[in-house]
Amino acid sequence: ADGESHNRSWNCGVEGPTDDEEVNALRRRQQRNFLATLLLSQGVPMISHGDELGRTQLGNNNAYCQDNELTWIDWDLDEHRAELLEFTRTLVHLRRDHPVLRRRRFFAGSPDHGGESELGDIAWFSTGGEHMTSADWQESFAKAVQVFLNGEAITEPDPRGQPVVDDSFLILLNAAPNTVVFTIPPAEFGAAWTCVLDTDGTLAPGAVVKAGDSLAITGRSTLVLSRPPSSGA
Repeated sequence: ADGESHNRSWNCGVEGPTDDEEVNALRRRQQRNFLATLLLSQGVPMISHGDELGRTQLGNNNAYCQDNELTWIDWDLDEHRAELLEFTRTLVHLRRDHPVLRRRRFFAGSPDHGGESELGDIAWFSTGGEHMTSADWQESFAKAVQVFLNGEAITEPDPRGQPVVDDSFLILLNAAPNTVVFTIPPAEFGAAWTCVLDTDGTLAPGAVVKAGDSLAITGRSTLVLSRPPSSGA
């Protein structure tokens, strides 16, 4: 039996399994989007078992009464599930290697953060590459945003009491169904950025984009860029 019927779910246009490759591609991209937003968020990420390799309960949300193949993990991975598992590993390694993605203190949101940079520890930008305004935050239909995570503004020290300095990240999120053109923020936040991952796969890892560049970001996709600390740039 199913559990609570008030579900916040979306079938991407077709109910149940389908041979429509466009729908299947969107579903796979959404899986990558959800994993990316989870593992790039601050705090402790919690992954339901099997999410890392595309386990599905076919819409059933009451696993407690389903001790059968519906809830068991199938370790015989097909091509797409194996790719999702590898994508999850990439995200886990990224989080492990970069302390700016797992801070132990809340963001200050301003230059007065006590870190090693004059820039804020976090900054939010519109798709036009400008700082978000109060009006931008009140826009009810806005579905795209950029967030800058400053690796030189980490206040907590390392185990030896030394300052922690990390790469900085720029994360472009497009939850709109259509392609949206983003403008990379001003050079003070980073003159050049390297692609770390793209949930759509349009921009290859290692590709370089520069401040002021315009990027067409596929609908419902996430792009992660990084740059080294200013001292090492």
